[in-house]
Amino acid sequence: MSDYLEPPKRYNRPQPQEPQKVVKHSGSKLNKNDIFTLGGMDIPFFALTIALLTVGLVMLFSASYPYALQNEGNSYYFFSRQLVFAIAGVIVMLAVSKMNYRLLKVIIKPLTAVTLLLLVVVLFYHTNLGDFKRWIPLGPITLQPSDIAKFTVVIVMADYVTKNAKKMKNPVHGVVIPVAILAVFCGLIYLEHHLSCTILVFCIGATIMFCGGSDWRLFALGVGIMAAVIVVVVLNPEVLMNYAGDRIKAWLDKGYDPKGARWQTNNSLYAIGSGGFFGTGLGNSKQKFLYVSEPQNDFIFAIVCEELGFLGAGLIILLFALLFIRGIQIAMRTDDRFGALVVIGIVSQVAVQTIFNIMVVTDTIPNTGIALPFFSYGGTAILMLLFEMGVVLSISRKSNQKKV
Repeated sequence: MSDYLEPPKRYNRPQPQEPQKVVKHSGSKLNKNDIFTLGGMDIPFFALTIALLTVGLVMLFSASYPYALQNEGNSYYFFSRQLVFAIAGVIVMLAVSKMNYRLLKVIIKPLTAVTLLLLVVVLFYHTNLGDFKRWIPLGPITLQPSDIAKFTVVIVMADYVTKNAKKMKNPVHGVVIPVAILAVFCGLIYLEHHLSCTILVFCIGATIMFCGGSDWRLFALGVGIMAAVIVVVVLNPEVLMNYAGDRIKAWLDKGYDPKGARWQTNNSLYAIGSGGFFGTGLGNSKQKFLYVSEPQNDFIFAIVCEELGFLGAGLIILLFALLFIRGIQIAMRTDDRFGALVVIGIVSQVAVQTIFNIMVVTDTIPNTGIALPFFSYGGTAILMLLFEMGVVLSISRKSNQKKV
Protein backbone atom coordinates (compact mmCIF):
# COMPACT_ATOMS: atom_id res chain seq x y z
CA MET A 1 0.00 0.00 0.00
CA SER A 2 1.46 3.35 -0.97
CA ASP A 3 2.48 5.79 1.76
CA TYR A 4 1.34 8.64 -0.48
CA LEU A 5 -2.30 9.54 -0.29
CA GLU A 6 -3.84 11.74 -2.97
CA PRO A 7 -6.10 14.52 -1.73
CA PRO A 8 -9.76 13.92 -2.41
CA LYS A 9 -11.01 15.27 -5.70
CA ARG A 10 -13.76 17.82 -5.67
CA TYR A 11 -16.36 17.89 -8.37
CA ASN A 12 -18.40 20.94 -9.09
CA ARG A 13 -22.02 20.01 -8.97
CA PRO A 14 -23.73 21.22 -12.14
CA GLN A 15 -26.10 24.05 -11.47
CA PRO A 16 -29.66 23.49 -12.67
CA GLN A 17 -30.53 25.71 -15.60
CA GLU A 18 -33.60 27.86 -15.49
CA PRO A 19 -36.29 26.61 -17.80
CA GLN A 20 -36.52 28.67 -20.99
CA LYS A 21 -39.53 30.92 -20.97
CA VAL A 22 -41.93 30.49 -23.82
CA VAL A 23 -44.92 32.32 -25.08
CA LYS A 24 -47.84 30.03 -25.81
CA HIS A 25 -50.12 30.80 -28.69
CA SER A 26 -52.58 28.97 -30.85
CA GLY A 27 -51.38 25.54 -29.82
CA SER A 28 -47.70 26.22 -30.55
CA LYS A 29 -44.71 27.59 -28.63
CA LEU A 30 -42.56 30.54 -29.49
CA ASN A 31 -39.19 30.96 -27.80
CA LYS A 32 -38.68 34.25 -26.06
CA ASN A 33 -35.50 34.82 -28.06
CA ASP A 34 -37.25 33.98 -31.33
CA ILE A 35 -38.99 37.32 -31.74
CA PHE A 36 -36.67 38.36 -34.56
CA THR A 37 -35.97 36.27 -37.61
CA LEU A 38 -32.68 35.67 -39.38
CA GLY A 39 -31.84 35.22 -43.04
CA GLY A 40 -31.95 37.52 -46.00
CA MET A 41 -35.25 38.91 -47.19
CA ASP A 42 -36.41 38.35 -50.75
CA ILE A 43 -34.72 41.17 -52.67
CA PRO A 44 -36.84 40.94 -55.88
CA PHE A 45 -40.08 41.28 -53.89
CA PHE A 46 -38.64 44.21 -51.93
CA ALA A 47 -37.42 45.90 -55.13
CA LEU A 48 -40.80 45.49 -56.83
CA THR A 49 -42.54 46.98 -53.78
CA ILE A 50 -40.26 50.03 -53.75
CA ALA A 51 -40.60 50.45 -57.52
CA LEU A 52 -44.41 50.46 -57.35
CA LEU A 53 -44.39 52.80 -54.35
CA THR A 54 -42.04 55.26 -56.10
CA VAL A 55 -43.96 55.29 -59.37
CA GLY A 56 -47.19 55.57 -57.40
CA LEU A 57 -46.00 58.65 -55.53
CA VAL A 58 -44.82 60.35 -58.73
CA MET A 59 -48.14 59.69 -60.45
CA LEU A 60 -50.09 60.77 -57.37
CA PHE A 61 -48.46 64.19 -57.47
CA SER A 62 -48.91 64.51 -61.22
CA ALA A 63 -52.57 63.50 -61.05
CA SER A 64 -53.55 65.45 -57.92
CA TYR A 65 -51.93 68.88 -58.02
CA PRO A 66 -54.69 70.71 -59.99
CA TYR A 67 -57.44 69.29 -57.79
CA ALA A 68 -55.36 69.96 -54.64
CA LEU A 69 -54.75 73.57 -55.67
CA GLN A 70 -58.42 74.15 -56.46
CA ASN A 71 -59.85 72.55 -53.32
CA GLU A 72 -57.07 72.83 -50.72
CA GLY A 73 -55.11 75.86 -51.93
CA ASN A 74 -51.89 73.80 -51.98
CA SER A 75 -50.69 71.81 -55.00
CA TYR A 76 -48.65 69.51 -52.73
CA TYR A 77 -51.50 68.78 -50.32
CA PHE A 78 -52.18 65.14 -51.26
CA PHE A 79 -48.60 64.33 -52.23
CA SER A 80 -47.02 65.65 -49.03
CA ARG A 81 -49.47 63.80 -46.81
CA GLN A 82 -49.07 60.59 -48.78
CA LEU A 83 -45.28 60.93 -48.67
CA VAL A 84 -45.32 61.09 -44.87
CA PHE A 85 -47.38 57.90 -44.65
CA ALA A 86 -45.22 56.24 -47.31
CA ILE A 87 -41.99 56.96 -45.41
CA ALA A 88 -43.58 55.73 -42.18
CA GLY A 89 -44.83 52.68 -44.07
CA VAL A 90 -41.37 51.80 -45.41
CA ILE A 91 -39.96 52.01 -41.88
CA VAL A 92 -42.77 49.78 -40.63
CA MET A 93 -42.21 47.37 -43.53
CA LEU A 94 -38.50 46.98 -42.77
CA ALA A 95 -39.17 46.56 -39.04
CA VAL A 96 -41.90 43.97 -39.61
CA SER A 97 -39.69 42.10 -42.08
CA LYS A 98 -37.29 41.38 -39.19
CA MET A 99 -40.05 40.12 -36.90
CA ASN A 100 -40.97 36.46 -36.72
CA TYR A 101 -44.27 36.17 -38.58
CA ARG A 102 -45.41 33.49 -36.11
CA LEU A 103 -46.06 36.37 -33.73
CA LEU A 104 -49.15 37.05 -35.84
CA LYS A 105 -50.77 34.04 -34.20
CA VAL A 106 -50.46 35.77 -30.84
CA ILE A 107 -52.48 38.79 -31.98
CA ILE A 108 -55.21 37.05 -33.98
CA LYS A 109 -57.89 37.24 -31.27
CA PRO A 110 -57.21 40.82 -30.09
CA LEU A 111 -56.81 42.06 -33.68
CA THR A 112 -60.09 40.44 -34.69
CA ALA A 113 -61.87 42.02 -31.71
CA VAL A 114 -60.43 45.48 -32.47
CA THR A 115 -61.23 45.21 -36.18
CA LEU A 116 -64.84 44.20 -35.58
CA LEU A 117 -65.20 46.97 -33.01
CA LEU A 118 -63.91 49.56 -35.50
CA LEU A 119 -66.24 48.22 -38.19
CA VAL A 120 -69.15 48.77 -35.82
CA VAL A 121 -67.96 52.17 -34.56
CA VAL A 122 -67.61 53.58 -38.09
CA LEU A 123 -71.32 52.92 -38.71
CA PHE A 124 -72.19 55.46 -36.00
CA TYR A 125 -69.17 57.78 -35.94
CA HIS A 126 -67.87 58.69 -39.38
CA THR A 127 -67.02 61.57 -41.68
CA ASN A 128 -69.93 63.32 -43.39
CA LEU A 129 -69.50 62.24 -47.00
CA GLY A 130 -72.89 61.50 -48.48
CA ASP A 131 -74.25 58.10 -47.55
CA PHE A 132 -70.77 56.60 -47.12
CA LYS A 133 -69.74 55.46 -43.63
CA ARG A 134 -66.16 54.44 -44.30
CA TRP A 135 -63.87 56.78 -42.35
CA ILE A 136 -63.49 57.48 -38.63
CA PRO A 137 -62.26 61.07 -38.08
CA LEU A 138 -59.24 61.28 -35.77
CA GLY A 139 -58.26 64.93 -35.65
CA PRO A 140 -56.31 65.87 -38.81
CA ILE A 141 -56.45 62.32 -40.20
CA THR A 142 -59.07 59.67 -40.81
CA LEU A 143 -58.99 55.91 -40.20
CA GLN A 144 -60.59 53.47 -42.63
CA PRO A 145 -61.40 50.24 -40.73
CA SER A 146 -61.98 48.27 -43.94
CA ASP A 147 -58.26 48.58 -44.77
CA ILE A 148 -57.43 46.89 -41.47
CA ALA A 149 -60.18 44.32 -42.07
CA LYS A 150 -58.48 43.10 -45.26
CA PHE A 151 -55.39 42.02 -43.33
CA THR A 152 -57.39 40.69 -40.40
CA VAL A 153 -59.35 38.43 -42.75
CA VAL A 154 -56.09 37.12 -44.23
CA ILE A 155 -54.61 35.95 -40.93
CA VAL A 156 -57.94 34.76 -39.49
CA MET A 157 -58.65 32.61 -42.54
CA ALA A 158 -55.04 31.39 -42.78
CA ASP A 159 -55.11 30.37 -39.11
CA TYR A 160 -58.49 28.63 -39.47
CA VAL A 161 -57.42 26.67 -42.56
CA THR A 162 -54.12 25.69 -40.92
CA LYS A 163 -55.88 24.33 -37.82
CA ASN A 164 -58.48 22.47 -39.90
CA ALA A 165 -56.24 21.34 -42.76
CA LYS A 166 -57.46 17.72 -42.52
CA LYS A 167 -61.12 18.77 -42.41
CA MET A 168 -61.22 21.16 -45.37
CA LYS A 169 -62.83 18.54 -47.63
CA ASN A 170 -65.70 18.36 -45.18
CA PRO A 171 -68.59 20.64 -46.27
CA VAL A 172 -69.07 22.07 -42.77
CA HIS A 173 -65.43 22.78 -41.91
CA GLY A 174 -64.35 23.47 -45.48
CA VAL A 175 -67.18 25.76 -46.59
CA VAL A 176 -69.92 26.55 -44.07
CA ILE A 177 -67.77 27.74 -41.15
CA PRO A 178 -65.23 29.80 -43.17
CA VAL A 179 -68.03 31.39 -45.20
CA ALA A 180 -69.79 32.28 -41.94
CA ILE A 181 -66.60 33.95 -40.73
CA LEU A 182 -66.37 35.93 -43.97
CA ALA A 183 -70.05 36.85 -43.75
CA VAL A 184 -69.48 38.72 -40.48
CA PHE A 185 -66.74 40.92 -41.97
CA CYS A 186 -68.47 41.35 -45.34
CA GLY A 187 -71.79 42.21 -43.72
CA LEU A 188 -70.30 45.01 -41.61
CA ILE A 189 -68.31 46.41 -44.54
CA TYR A 190 -71.39 46.37 -46.76
CA LEU A 191 -73.26 48.45 -44.17
CA GLU A 192 -70.59 51.13 -44.69
CA HIS A 193 -71.89 51.43 -48.27
CA HIS A 194 -68.59 49.94 -49.47
CA LEU A 195 -69.66 47.29 -51.96
CA SER A 196 -66.28 47.01 -53.69
CA CYS A 197 -64.43 46.22 -50.46
CA THR A 198 -67.15 43.73 -49.52
CA ILE A 199 -66.50 41.83 -52.74
CA LEU A 200 -62.73 42.14 -52.30
CA VAL A 201 -62.75 40.73 -48.76
CA PHE A 202 -64.89 37.81 -49.88
CA CYS A 203 -62.49 37.10 -52.77
CA ILE A 204 -59.51 37.12 -50.38
CA GLY A 205 -61.19 34.62 -48.08
CA ALA A 206 -62.35 32.43 -50.97
CA THR A 207 -58.80 32.32 -52.37
CA ILE A 208 -57.38 31.14 -49.04
CA MET A 209 -60.15 28.54 -48.74
CA PHE A 210 -59.43 27.20 -52.23
CA CYS A 211 -55.65 27.08 -51.71
CA GLY A 212 -56.21 25.58 -48.26
CA GLY A 213 -57.97 22.52 -49.64
CA SER A 214 -61.72 23.20 -49.77
CA ASP A 215 -63.53 20.68 -51.96
CA TRP A 216 -63.25 22.14 -55.46
CA ARG A 217 -66.72 20.84 -56.36
CA LEU A 218 -68.31 22.73 -53.47
CA PHE A 219 -66.14 25.70 -54.34
CA ALA A 220 -67.32 25.59 -57.97
CA LEU A 221 -70.92 25.37 -56.77
CA GLY A 222 -70.38 28.45 -54.63
CA VAL A 223 -68.89 30.35 -57.56
CA GLY A 224 -71.88 29.35 -59.67
CA ILE A 225 -74.30 30.61 -57.03
CA MET A 226 -72.37 33.88 -56.78
CA ALA A 227 -72.45 34.31 -60.57
CA ALA A 228 -76.22 33.76 -60.53
CA VAL A 229 -76.64 36.38 -57.79
CA ILE A 230 -74.56 38.86 -59.79
CA VAL A 231 -76.73 38.31 -62.86
CA VAL A 232 -79.89 38.86 -60.82
CA VAL A 233 -78.47 42.05 -59.28
CA VAL A 234 -77.35 43.41 -62.66
CA LEU A 235 -80.79 42.77 -64.12
CA ASN A 236 -82.50 44.22 -61.03
CA PRO A 237 -80.17 46.96 -59.68
CA GLU A 238 -82.93 48.37 -57.50
CA VAL A 239 -82.34 45.56 -54.98
CA LEU A 240 -79.09 47.25 -53.94
CA MET A 241 -78.53 50.48 -52.05
CA ASN A 242 -79.37 53.56 -54.08
CA TYR A 243 -75.80 54.57 -54.90
CA ALA A 244 -74.83 51.04 -56.00
CA GLY A 245 -77.99 50.57 -58.04
CA ASP A 246 -77.45 53.88 -59.85
CA ARG A 247 -73.89 52.90 -60.73
CA ILE A 248 -75.06 49.63 -62.25
CA LYS A 249 -77.67 51.53 -64.28
CA ALA A 250 -74.96 53.94 -65.44
CA TRP A 251 -72.76 51.02 -66.45
CA LEU A 252 -75.50 49.34 -68.49
CA ASP A 253 -76.85 52.53 -70.07
CA LYS A 254 -73.96 54.62 -71.44
CA GLY A 255 -76.26 57.60 -71.83
CA TYR A 256 -77.57 57.46 -68.24
CA ASP A 257 -77.03 60.70 -66.30
CA PRO A 258 -73.86 61.80 -68.18
CA LYS A 259 -73.33 64.79 -65.87
CA GLY A 260 -73.80 62.72 -62.74
CA ALA A 261 -73.45 58.97 -62.42
CA ARG A 262 -71.38 58.61 -65.62
CA TRP A 263 -69.36 61.82 -65.42
CA GLN A 264 -66.27 60.27 -63.86
CA THR A 265 -66.35 57.14 -66.02
CA ASN A 266 -66.84 59.07 -69.27
CA ASN A 267 -63.92 61.39 -68.54
CA SER A 268 -61.82 58.41 -67.53
CA LEU A 269 -62.39 56.90 -70.97
CA TYR A 270 -61.55 60.24 -72.61
CA ALA A 271 -58.26 60.28 -70.68
CA ILE A 272 -57.35 56.72 -71.65
CA GLY A 273 -58.17 57.37 -75.30
CA SER A 274 -56.14 60.60 -75.33
CA GLY A 275 -53.04 58.79 -74.12
CA GLY A 276 -52.57 56.63 -77.19
CA PHE A 277 -49.58 54.32 -77.23
CA PHE A 278 -46.86 56.61 -75.82
CA GLY A 279 -48.98 59.05 -73.80
CA THR A 280 -49.06 62.83 -73.67
CA GLY A 281 -46.05 62.95 -71.33
CA LEU A 282 -45.68 63.07 -67.56
CA GLY A 283 -47.64 66.03 -66.18
CA ASN A 284 -49.43 66.78 -69.46
CA SER A 285 -52.85 65.30 -68.71
CA LYS A 286 -55.82 67.53 -69.55
CA GLN A 287 -58.52 65.41 -67.90
CA LYS A 288 -57.01 65.87 -64.44
CA PHE A 289 -57.93 69.56 -64.59
CA LEU A 290 -61.25 69.04 -62.81
CA TYR A 291 -62.75 66.72 -65.42
CA VAL A 292 -61.95 63.41 -63.72
CA SER A 293 -63.28 64.12 -60.25
CA GLU A 294 -60.80 63.35 -57.45
CA PRO A 295 -58.16 61.96 -59.83
CA GLN A 296 -55.88 61.15 -56.87
CA ASN A 297 -58.17 58.33 -55.74
CA ASP A 298 -59.95 55.55 -57.60
CA PHE A 299 -59.41 56.90 -61.13
CA ILE A 300 -55.70 57.69 -60.92
CA PHE A 301 -54.99 54.92 -63.43
CA ALA A 302 -56.88 56.89 -66.08
CA ILE A 303 -54.37 59.74 -65.65
CA VAL A 304 -51.55 57.18 -65.81
CA CYS A 305 -52.89 55.98 -69.16
CA GLU A 306 -53.24 59.52 -70.48
CA GLU A 307 -49.75 60.66 -69.49
CA LEU A 308 -47.76 57.44 -69.95
CA GLY A 309 -49.86 55.84 -72.66
CA PHE A 310 -50.50 52.17 -73.33
CA LEU A 311 -46.77 51.46 -73.02
CA GLY A 312 -46.37 53.03 -69.57
CA ALA A 313 -49.63 51.56 -68.26
CA GLY A 314 -48.57 48.15 -69.54
CA LEU A 315 -45.24 48.36 -67.73
CA ILE A 316 -47.02 49.26 -64.48
CA ILE A 317 -49.38 46.31 -64.89
CA LEU A 318 -46.29 44.14 -65.48
CA LEU A 319 -44.81 45.34 -62.17
CA PHE A 320 -48.01 44.32 -60.37
CA ALA A 321 -47.96 40.93 -62.13
CA LEU A 322 -44.32 40.33 -61.17
CA LEU A 323 -45.09 41.25 -57.55
CA PHE A 324 -47.90 38.68 -57.51
CA ILE A 325 -45.78 35.98 -59.17
CA ARG A 326 -42.88 36.56 -56.79
CA GLY A 327 -45.26 36.40 -53.85
CA ILE A 328 -46.61 33.05 -55.02
CA GLN A 329 -43.03 31.78 -55.37
CA ILE A 330 -42.32 32.82 -51.78
CA ALA A 331 -45.46 30.98 -50.63
CA MET A 332 -44.48 27.81 -52.53
CA ARG A 333 -41.01 27.79 -50.95
CA THR A 334 -42.40 28.20 -47.45
CA ASP A 335 -42.67 24.92 -45.56
CA ASP A 336 -45.18 26.35 -43.06
CA ARG A 337 -48.83 26.19 -44.13
CA PHE A 338 -49.85 29.25 -42.11
CA GLY A 339 -47.05 31.39 -43.56
CA ALA A 340 -47.76 30.24 -47.11
CA LEU A 341 -51.48 31.02 -46.82
CA VAL A 342 -50.76 34.46 -45.35
CA VAL A 343 -48.55 35.30 -48.34
CA ILE A 344 -51.18 34.00 -50.77
CA GLY A 345 -53.86 36.08 -49.05
CA ILE A 346 -51.79 39.27 -49.14
CA VAL A 347 -50.63 39.06 -52.76
CA SER A 348 -54.11 37.97 -53.85
CA GLN A 349 -55.52 41.06 -52.18
CA VAL A 350 -53.17 43.30 -54.17
CA ALA A 351 -53.85 41.41 -57.42
CA VAL A 352 -57.64 41.35 -57.12
CA GLN A 353 -57.81 44.98 -56.03
CA THR A 354 -55.61 46.03 -58.96
CA ILE A 355 -57.71 44.06 -61.44
CA PHE A 356 -60.96 45.51 -60.08
CA ASN A 357 -59.62 49.07 -60.19
CA ILE A 358 -58.45 48.78 -63.80
CA MET A 359 -61.77 47.18 -64.82
CA VAL A 360 -63.67 50.06 -63.21
CA VAL A 361 -61.50 52.72 -64.87
CA THR A 362 -61.96 51.08 -68.29
CA ASP A 363 -65.76 50.70 -67.73
CA THR A 364 -65.50 46.91 -67.84
CA ILE A 365 -67.47 46.67 -64.58
CA PRO A 366 -69.61 49.25 -62.73
CA ASN A 367 -67.90 52.02 -60.80
CA THR A 368 -67.46 50.43 -57.37
CA GLY A 369 -65.08 52.91 -55.79
CA ILE A 370 -62.01 50.73 -55.31
CA ALA A 371 -58.49 52.13 -54.90
CA LEU A 372 -55.36 51.20 -56.87
CA PRO A 373 -52.68 49.80 -54.49
CA PHE A 374 -49.53 51.95 -54.13
CA PHE A 375 -51.07 54.71 -56.30
CA SER A 376 -54.36 55.95 -54.85
CA TYR A 377 -54.33 58.53 -52.07
CA GLY A 378 -55.00 57.16 -48.58
CA GLY A 379 -52.85 57.16 -45.45
CA THR A 380 -54.37 54.12 -43.74
CA ALA A 381 -54.33 52.18 -47.01
CA ILE A 382 -50.64 52.78 -47.86
CA LEU A 383 -49.54 52.19 -44.27
CA MET A 384 -51.42 48.88 -44.04
CA LEU A 385 -50.25 47.83 -47.50
CA LEU A 386 -46.58 48.36 -46.65
CA PHE A 387 -47.11 46.59 -43.31
CA GLU A 388 -48.42 43.61 -45.28
CA MET A 389 -45.43 43.74 -47.62
CA GLY A 390 -43.25 43.57 -44.50
CA VAL A 391 -45.09 40.41 -43.40
CA VAL A 392 -44.37 38.80 -46.79
CA LEU A 393 -40.70 39.77 -46.49
CA SER A 394 -40.58 38.28 -42.99
CA ILE A 395 -41.97 34.99 -44.29
CA SER A 396 -39.46 35.10 -47.15
CA ARG A 397 -36.64 35.22 -44.58
CA LYS A 398 -37.99 32.16 -42.78
CA SER A 399 -38.31 30.22 -46.04
CA ASN A 400 -34.47 30.19 -46.23
CA GLN A 401 -34.37 31.50 -49.74
CA LYS A 402 -31.02 32.48 -51.17
CA LYS A 403 -30.42 36.14 -51.75
CA VAL A 404 -30.94 37.02 -55.39
